[in-house]
Amino acid sequence: MAPTFIQTALSRRLLDRDESAIASAGIALAAILLAAMGAAAWWTGRTQRQAMQQHRVEQVQSIAGLLADSAEAMLGADDLSPLRRLVADAARAHQLNRCRIELPGGRVIADADPRGITLQKLPPQWGPPVSPAPASVKEATIRLQHPLLVPGRGQAILEIHAFVADSASYAWEAQAGIGAAGAMALAGVLLVYRRMRRRLATVGAIREALQAAARGDTTPAALALDPSLGEEARAWNALLAEQDRLRHQATADQARQALAGRRCGRGDLDVAFDAMAQGLVLVDDKLNIRYANGAAAAFLHTSRDQMPGAPVSRFIAQEEVLELVRNVASGAVRNRSSVEIECPAEAGGGVLRFTVRPVRRDDYAAGMILIEDITQQRVAEQSHRSFVAHATHELRTPLTNIRLYAETAMEDGDKNPQARHSALNVINQEARRLERIVGEMLSVSEIEAGSLTIRPDDVRLDALLEELKADYQAQSADRGLTMEFDLPPKLPVIRGDRDKIALALHNLLGNALKYTPRGGTVRVSVRADERQLAVTIADSGIGISEEDQEHIFEKFYRAKDARVSRITGSGLGLTLAREVVRLHGGDITVQSELNKGSRFTLTLPLTTEAA
Repeated sequence: MAPTFIQTALSRRLLDRDESAIASAGIALAAILLAAMGAAAWWTGRTQRQAMQQHRVEQVQSIAGLLADSAEAMLGADDLSPLRRLVADAARAHQLNRCRIELPGGRVIADADPRGITLQKLPPQWGPPVSPAPASVKEATIRLQHPLLVPGRGQAILEIHAFVADSASYAWEAQAGIGAAGAMALAGVLLVYRRMRRRLATVGAIREALQAAARGDTTPAALALDPSLGEEARAWNALLAEQDRLRHQATADQARQALAGRRCGRGDLDVAFDAMAQGLVLVDDKLNIRYANGAAAAFLHTSRDQMPGAPVSRFIAQEEVLELVRNVASGAVRNRSSVEIECPAEAGGGVLRFTVRPVRRDDYAAGMILIEDITQQRVAEQSHRSFVAHATHELRTPLTNIRLYAETAMEDGDKNPQARHSALNVINQEARRLERIVGEMLSVSEIEAGSLTIRPDDVRLDALLEELKADYQAQSADRGLTMEFDLPPKLPVIRGDRDKIALALHNLLGNALKYTPRGGTVRVSVRADERQLAVTIADSGIGISEEDQEHIFEKFYRAKDARVSRITGSGLGLTLAREVVRLHGGDITVQSELNKGSRFTLTLPLTTEAA
């Protein structure tokens, strides 16, 4: 009884009421700090020993190299007396406990200790070369053998042994510093700990309530706290008020987890599988699902908890996929097989690839189904094919016009100079059109290769816009459109790549004319201040939906509007235009409303260098 009474009295003197709630945490923190100090001291000593050992090894290797150069020359000249003095002096000067030169057969020709010499005179030749042992450190001793090659006579071995100095006496300063830092840290922990004692009243009351609950007393009188203790007490009471509802919910969750099968505690593999973008389904030899990740449930439009234990045919209706699963589960197919399925519109559309492969028989599953969404891949392939077809058509049209008008100029040019002049104008326009098409294709290739660059020079905007107007005047008239240019009296000369800027403007104006119905209006306006130039191309065309506005600058993207599908296009013009403008330090923005028109604004900096 006496020791217990003493311990209780000591506790009351050292700890305030309810302070024991965090006493164990404080003790654990102090223990961790002390352990960290000890580990730091041990690591410091170990690192210093390794550093000194490495330094000593490098020193001995350097000594061996220098000594070997002199020894080879002396052996070649039969100067044994100077060689033996050199070995003895090196051993004394560098504190080597062994330094000697041996011939094959263990014959010692020079030794720091004269008593170790077993051969007084060099023979004319000696035996075959001896392979030196690699350098090693054993029992605080460095052992090194260095080969000595004497031309025409043979090979000898320079053997050096040296002690590694004890670094314990050198580490006391670092260890003392670590001890001082640890003492200061402990003092800081103690100060923080003492300050926390003032805030433990509510924590102590909660601790007492938890102890009552552990004893089985769950009555409100035993668990509820006095609200006057503060926000923590009121929050605790609110948690108690939710206890009954949470108990029912926990029971329902446990039932669902039990039905899910072996998924009560999800491990790292479950988390990793759920992070996959591909769906993963494991089936047994009876074609029942044993496991499915979250992506699989999303692809199959079902709840994940409903899949384990259910037949796979309940969620996969495609007979091609089920046939592959049957063959793999039965062992008839031992290689992976794939099938691509186009999903109906009511199921979300798209294309899914199902890859089925067998699993080892030792596992609980017989087959694995991997589900991938390859819709975007198919769209990209289709867009690429459309681009090739469109490019072929775009190239054929100006070439055909050039050929026809060239024939007209040759046949009727002498008789009708006006017809020849008109034909040459058309040939010039079509050649420039062809040049733009080829330049656009080359620029797309440069974008894909990441090598698109600009060649800056002075660009006269007035001349560039006049050429733009002349190039599209005939097209707008043929389509029954009104094309207006709202230009200021004076346009600045900007710094940039003229061809690239012209390419961007051609794409924007060409799109405006292409997607504006007959009778509509396309307006080009230019505004400039001291910082930037803004070219706005507005049309009264079919417009762009908000959903498509987020994607129209992506490669090969075509709007989902049915009217767009009837108009030829590569899906690359806006991508190329924005890339070119951003290389100049500017940007292209769009404002549009479906069936009311679109407004594209191209901005270029005037006072800053291009990106």
